[in-house]
Amino acid sequence: MRPEFDKVDRTLLSLLQREVAQPLAKLAAAVGLSASPCWRRVQRLEKLGVIKQRVALLDRRKLGLNLEVFVEVRFGREHPESLHNFEEAIRAAPEVLECFMLMGQVDFLLRVVARDVDDYERFLRQKLAVLPGVRDIKSSIALSTVKSTSVLPLTHLEPAQ
Repeated sequence: MRPEFDKVDRTLLSLLQREVAQPLAKLAAAVGLSASPCWRRVQRLEKLGVIKQRVALLDRRKLGLNLEVFVEVRFGREHPESLHNFEEAIRAAPEVLECFMLMGQVDFLLRVVARDVDDYERFLRQKLAVLPGVRDIKSSIALSTVKSTSVLPLTHLEPAQ
């Protein structure tokens, strides 16, 4: 069962997912609490697992990771352990930022970053294509980003009118 979130919780979540490093006093003022009750609210949200972690979002291009590739993988299931081994290998690959198991014609969708096409080709040949069970790989290079956010919509948490 999902816990109930009041207006203070919803406001805290909205503010924190936009800027987690803001001072507690500023956060508390924004939700109309003093620092201690505000901090207890944040800790409660962390304990519930609603706040999974606090991270810094890095600019991949400024770090020399100029290529973003979406990779569709079709997988053969000849050997039951192949799926587990594939998932473990993908979790261990730092180039893979996200991996989704899908229903439909494609089994997995990966979001991969690399310095350039040559770097991506090395990843493809040395890490991905050699994995047992991989049958087909289709790569699409992202030309630009139209929208990228980690901010989740929270309007569904508001009480029904």
